[in-house]
This record gives sequence, structure tokens and C-alpha cells, in this order.
Amino acid sequence: QVQVVESGGRLVQAGDSLRLSCVFSGHTFNLYTVGWFRQAPGKERDFVSAINWRGDVTEYADSVKGRFTFSRNNNNNTAFLQMNSLKPEDTGVYFCAAGIDRGSTYIKAYEYDYWGQGTQVTVSS
Repeated sequence: QVQVVESGGRLVQAGDSLRLSCVFSGHTFNLYTVGWFRQAPGKERDFVSAINWRGDVTEYADSVKGRFTFSRNNNNNTAFLQMNSLKPEDTGVYFCAAGIDRGSTYIKAYEYDYWGQGTQVTVSS
């Protein structure tokens, strides 16, 4: 049974950095592309970033380009989202998701098969 578990969210100040972790279990991690989405209160779940199975192709939402970095370690089934220069508008629940890699990174939520429960990131001004 595949499981995806996020961690690392907390309350920070604007301009701070934070690293989110996503641990994958129950299948072969390097078969999957991994994505991060976030959901602010009262809003839809939005794409943040994605990384392909090998970790050499990444996609970022325009709002986080240059501030966030997505990486993965296939040896320990973990993916990391390094978030720098955080802004209040980055506040939300961050969800990690995994989908079978079919040769591209995915920016649509429906392309992912497995989701974590989310971790709360709050950025105060």
C-alpha cells in the first residue's frame, strides 16, 4: 500500500526559509514523479512544483520560481521542497503527491495517484 507523508510545515516570518519533506513508501519510489500542491483557506488546491523520477527535471509555478527548489533522494524514498524568501501569500496546507512517471512532470492534480494528508505552512508578515 502506497503511503505519502509530508512534514516540516510550521509558522514562520516573512523572508524566512523552510524545508518540507515528503516520505514515500509501499512501492518503488523511482517509478514516480512527485509533486507539491498547496491550498489556502477558501481557495482551490494549486500546483507548486513537480520533479520527475530521476530528479533532473523540475517544474515550478510562476509564483515560486527562484524561491523554491524541489529535490529528491531515491535512495531513501524522500523528496524535499526548499522554500526561501517566504511570503504571506505562501501560506496554506502543502500536499505532496506521487504519480507513475510517464515521461513528464505533472502540473495537474488529477495526474497524481497518491496524496499525503498535508502539512500547514503559515507565513506571518
